[in-house]
Amino acid sequence: MIRHLVLLKLNEGVERDEPRVLAGAQAFRDLDGVVPELEFWECGWNITDRPIAYDFAINSAVADREALNRYIEHPAHQAAAGRWREFATWVIADYEF
Repeated sequence: MIRHLVLLKLNEGVERDEPRVLAGAQAFRDLDGVVPELEFWECGWNITDRPIAYDFAINSAVADREALNRYIEHPAHQAAAGRWREFATWVIADYEF
């Protein structure tokens, strides 16, 4: 199994209650059950106000590297990630467990 972790940080001046941000968060929530490779899926907003914290997190799992590549290339994932490119940056970690 591969754990796929993503932490997203809103760009300076962007607020989480903006319509485009809300739509981006919903686009990621909507991936659950849509991408067959996803064996585990959760995402949500950070609840702390620590300055080093990221704003939104995705925690998911897929079977193997091929499944990870299919997930990344899936049109629904590409569309969701494309929304966030307008207003956020992110870091990713993928590891086997």
